[in-house]
Formats: sequence, C-alpha cells, structure tokens
Amino acid sequence: MTVVETRRVVVGPGVEVEVRVQRPGSGPAAGAADPADPQRSRVVGVVEDAASLPVLAVHGLASNARMWDGVAARLAEAGHTVAAVDQRGHGRSDKPEGGYDFATLTGDLLAVLDDLGWDDPARPPVVAGQSWGGNVAVELAARHPARVGGLVLVDGGTIELSGRFADWPTCEAALAPPAFEGVPYDELSARMRRMHADWPPEGIEGQLANLERLPDGTARPWLSRANHLRILRHLWDHHPSSRWPLLQMPVLVVAAGTPDGGRADAAKREEVDRAVRALPAARAVWVDGDHDLHAQHPDRIASLITTVAAGGTLEA
Repeated sequence: MTVVETRRVVVGPGVEVEVRVQRPGSGPAAGAADPADPQRSRVVGVVEDAASLPVLAVHGLASNARMWDGVAARLAEAGHTVAAVDQRGHGRSDKPEGGYDFATLTGDLLAVLDDLGWDDPARPPVVAGQSWGGNVAVELAARHPARVGGLVLVDGGTIELSGRFADWPTCEAALAPPAFEGVPYDELSARMRRMHADWPPEGIEGQLANLERLPDGTARPWLSRANHLRILRHLWDHHPSSRWPLLQMPVLVVAAGTPDGGRADAAKREEVDRAVRALPAARAVWVDGDHDLHAQHPDRIASLITTVAAGGTLEA
C-alpha cells in the first residue's frame, strides 16, 4: 500500500502552499499530526527510494493537487515518491491577491523542492505539469535546469494564448471562468459524474476538490474569480516557445486528442509539433481523451511518467 501525507510549505512572506505526498510504504502513514487538522499529518523526513526518481506534480488553472491522486497512487506503487502541490490561490493553499506571475510561481515550486529535500544534483525529480501547470513546469526547468531531471507536459507547456487570440480582451472574454456561486454542490457533483462517466472515481473526486462546499450546501471554487483572471493575464503574457530551446532534459509532451484531426484542431497540432521541433530532447504522445488526461487516464499517464523517470528513451 502507499502512504499519503500532507505538509504545509512556506513559499513567501505570509504565504503557505499545501503539498500532498504519496510514497511507497507498507504501513500507516508516519509523521507528526497537523495541529490544524488532527486527521492529517505532516511529512517528516521523506526518504526517497534509491532506485526511483521522485516526481513533482503541478496542476492546471482552477484545478488542485487531488487531480493527480490516481497517477500518484500508481507511481507510488511503482516505487516513486510523488508530491502534488496546490499552487497558491488553489485548493488548500493560501490565497493572496498577488504572486501569480511565473517568476513567483516557479519560486514557490523551488521552495517546495527544497522543503522536500529534493536537492540532490544526481537525482533531480521529474516534473509533471498539466495545462497552465505545464507552462509553470517549463518555466521552472528554464530558470533552474539543475533541479529538473525530466518534464512530462500533459496538454500544457505549449500554451501561448497570444497566438490563439487576437488580443487580451478577446482572450479574457473567451476564457473567463463560469459562475458557480449559488449552485448546489450536489447538483454540480451529479453534473460532473454525468459528464465524465468514463473517469475513475479518484478523477471525479479530484475534480470535486476544485470546489468548496459551503455551509448552505452551495459550491464555490477555491480559486477566486479575481485570482483566476490574474493568472490568465500572466498566461497571456507567457511565451514558452522562448524557453523550449533552453531545456536540455528529456521532455515528453502528452497531448489530448489525436494528431490526425480526430479530436485536435490544426492549430493545436501545429503548436505541439512546433514545441517538439524546438525542444532539444523531446517527443509527443497523443492520448485520446479530455483535457484532464491525468484524471481520466491515470494508468496511461503514470506509465508515461515512469518511462521518463526511469530514463527510458524518448525516441518514437
């Protein structure tokens, strides 16, 4: 069985993020109790398996660490320790009004790596990022290449909104978050289960963890609308294409859809192809499914991450 633990990490003045760690184990979770929640524990001295690289999992916009639960459990069973972070503004992490630029976000991840003790230059972790989290992972690897042993970009890391929309107002209007306030939590839960009938239970539970259940039974996103739009604006200004040539580590681009036009438009295919051409050591794998491939297909995504973590070839 795997061991699941949580910890709070200080990433800036007055800002903490929560990290969900799954690691190989055969008994109850070890660690000191979290005084804020006795049902959860803080990790104390996580010890890595000598044969398996650790994995840092980074969620997408308006998502949360629990979306990686299925992948993390499978990776832990394979011998990897996985740390999935609630990025600032999301999930159980603090929600300041600032710090959503890519420099600060990558600083947050670096603080998490330091707190975990994942600073061995001989064993840098694989970083898996989904959607916006993929772009954050690319920026982390470009700014701190010695701290990243490989990248797995799950339908992200190639996002350049300025190439998809004519201007920022058009982008903002198209991608502004829907309003959930006042909608019963149980209604949204039922709607998600209908929409994703082919998802495993942990994927559904992960998606529901994007929402806070209020005392009156209604739902509210953990990520505020104001912070959502702040992040979106920084994503508009981000140009991962300027970072791709800098990344010397293995990079696996996992794209949702099919490259033959079945479930991916021409613009997305070109975006993925352009990234693979620019990245020094990369290839793309297409997986037919939803944008949240890690929640929908945890076996497949875990297998791909394991290949990169084990130093497997990226040749097609």
